[in-house]
Amino acid sequence: MSINIKTEAELTGSTVPSVVFHTRQGDAWVDVSTDDLFKGKKVVVFSLPGAFTPTCSSTHLPRYNELAKEFFARGVDSILCVSVNDTFVMNAWLADQEAENITVVPDGNGDFTRGMGMLVSKEGLGFGDRSWRYSMLVEDGKVTKAFIEPVKDGDPFEVSDADTMLKYIDPNWKEQPSIAVFSKPGCPFCAKAKQALHDKGLAYEEIVLGRDATTTSVRAITGKTSAPQIFIGGQYIGGSDELEVYLAKN
Repeated sequence: MSINIKTEAELTGSTVPSVVFHTRQGDAWVDVSTDDLFKGKKVVVFSLPGAFTPTCSSTHLPRYNELAKEFFARGVDSILCVSVNDTFVMNAWLADQEAENITVVPDGNGDFTRGMGMLVSKEGLGFGDRSWRYSMLVEDGKVTKAFIEPVKDGDPFEVSDADTMLKYIDPNWKEQPSIAVFSKPGCPFCAKAKQALHDKGLAYEEIVLGRDATTTSVRAITGKTSAPQIFIGGQYIGGSDELEVYLAKN
């Protein structure tokens, strides 16, 4: 398998290329430069083959979005997702993912990716030129750490994940188990549970019954239709009162 990309050693210590990204913000075209994104800032970047593709949508972007507050608490100013896609595709993907903590960067012509030495051909898949999957920590425009996926067949995803980057930034960081809250609109007990999680600084995903799932779905999982219903790390906690007891013990 012949892929010509830069190594971690070559990327680390380099300066990001000077590029202008043509972005669509609302109904207006807005040019965003690499200086706008990187100058005087501590930035985490992860780059991937394409919006709406399986691993990118199911794991790569969602996990960075989930852990964003952990990054921000450790001095990271922003988290950028770069892909060789146009701005309309990137904006649609961001909205579909509801990843409000991530800034998507449409490298439509591949200029940034080419300048980073990460542009590869995906012609066999009908994709044309795309980015190799990697992540990097950039401080004031300079790459201080890079995690580049190994050159293998397929789409390797082993080192550019959010957890690996966060553990590099803070070796003492411990993973928070994922939290899901099944809620109902206007439910005071749901509001109480969400506030308790917020007060503890715990990120969670809210699943609104009637919008994101049905009461049939939650009854199939728990045997109940009440709200809220809270799961932490695969464990069913219960409602707001049970959550209060759980948080007091943990």
